[in-house]
Amino acid sequence: MNTGILELDIHGMTKYQAKVYLDSQLKKVKHDIYRLRVIHGYQGGTQLRDMVRKEYAHHPRIIRVEIGLNQGSTDLVLREL
Repeated sequence: MNTGILELDIHGMTKYQAKVYLDSQLKKVKHDIYRLRVIHGYQGGTQLRDMVRKEYAHHPRIIRVEIGLNQGSTDLVLREL
């Protein structure tokens, strides 16, 4: 069952690796996906979290960045339901 949410885990990646991976996923994401949940972790520092929230806040495919209750993930909303 597809929930419309695609989870992308970037744990252990450098900022560069994570950006390349996320950009490639954004290019090929299917139309039934409306949200990307980026799992970046929170105990190992904030570099990945900050990069995701800053770099993708103004991306043309993303309408907004949502910060949920889970400190280790950030949602990139592609479209409203």
